[in-house]
Amino acid sequence: MTEAAIRNKPGMASVKDMPLLQDGPPPGGFAPVRYARRIPSKGPSAVAIFLTAFGAFSWGMYEVGKGNKIRRAIKEEKYAARRAILPMLQAEEDERFVKEWKKYLEEEARIMKDVPGWKVGESVYHSGRWMPPATGEMRPEVW
Repeated sequence: MTEAAIRNKPGMASVKDMPLLQDGPPPGGFAPVRYARRIPSKGPSAVAIFLTAFGAFSWGMYEVGKGNKIRRAIKEEKYAARRAILPMLQAEEDERFVKEWKKYLEEEARIMKDVPGWKVGESVYHSGRWMPPATGEMRPEVW
């Protein structure tokens, strides 16, 4: 379709002969352009998030404190039980030590019977203090 047919101007020789037809604004003008940043508020506010986090942290610390109290009570009960049976355990250890010490002295007397001037059970150290053996068991057969 030609420009002449579109504008209803038959017999136009050039585009320059065409009348000017320019678009303009609609009657009453265009609607205003929104250029301001308007983000809708979705979700909780910063204060609500902070209070929720603070509440969760506080509750967690409260639970940790309760757990610490329970753990401390259990530990104290265990220590009290150990303190209660300590004298019995010490008496058993002393009895075991005396038996082992007697065996040790008998073995020492048997081994050193031919050495003149040897006193069984006398310390070879001259510190004046009695010190229990460093190991938990006495084994004359190993020495």
